[in-house]
Amino acid sequence: MGLRFGDFVFDAGSRELRGRGGPCPLSPKAFECLGALLERRPEVVSRAQLQDRLWPKTFVADTSLRRVIAELRATLGDDERRPRFIRTVRGFGYAFCGSAEEDGARRSAAAGTACRLEWGQREIPLRDGENILGRTDDAVAWIDSPRVSRRHARIIVSAGKATIEDLGSKNGTSVRGHRIDQPTPLEGGDQIALGPVLMTFRVFRARGPTETQPSRR
Repeated sequence: MGLRFGDFVFDAGSRELRGRGGPCPLSPKAFECLGALLERRPEVVSRAQLQDRLWPKTFVADTSLRRVIAELRATLGDDERRPRFIRTVRGFGYAFCGSAEEDGARRSAAAGTACRLEWGQREIPLRDGENILGRTDDAVAWIDSPRVSRRHARIIVSAGKATIEDLGSKNGTSVRGHRIDQPTPLEGGDQIALGPVLMTFRVFRARGPTETQPSRR
C-alpha cells in the first residue's frame, strides 16, 4: 500500500520512497526503519525494537541506529528540533509524528481484492503493507514450531499484489517448492513453506454487488 505524507509516497511493495522529483535514494536500513515507524504511527517504537528489526540477532552500537535516523531526516528534509515526520523520544526511541494516508493512485487498484493464507483449517487475512510470519508477538499468525524463526519471513501486500521475503531464517522459506533468497511475487494458489510449516496463498476478488432475490407473491 502506498502511504502519502507531505510531498512523499512510501510504497512498501515496490520498496520505493518517492518525492516531488521522483524516487528518493534510501539505504535498505533507512527504508526498513521508515516502514517500521509508519506501521506503528503515532506510537513510539523503542530503540530495542528498531534494532531487532534492522539488525536481527546482531549486536550493534546505538550510533548505528542514530546514523539511520539521520539519513532519514536528511532525505525527508526534517529537523530534529522541529520535527514534521520523525520525533525523538529521549531515552526510549522514535515515532512518526506526521499525517499519512493511503495514496489515491493505489487505492482504486486494490479495491475489492483480499489476500489470505490458508494454514490447515485456518484462514489468515493479510493486511496492506507488511505481514510478519513467525513466532514473534507481532506476527499475523503465531506459528508454534521450534523450526520456525521469530521473524521468519514477511509478506508485503500492495495494490492487491503480494511479495514474500525470507528474513534470514535458519530453516529457510520456499515458494512452489523452491527456496527463495530474494523478494518473490506470489500468485493465488502458491504453496509456501516456512521450514516444515506449509501454507497456501489465496487471492479473492469481488465479482460485483449482491443480486437482489425476486420477491415471491
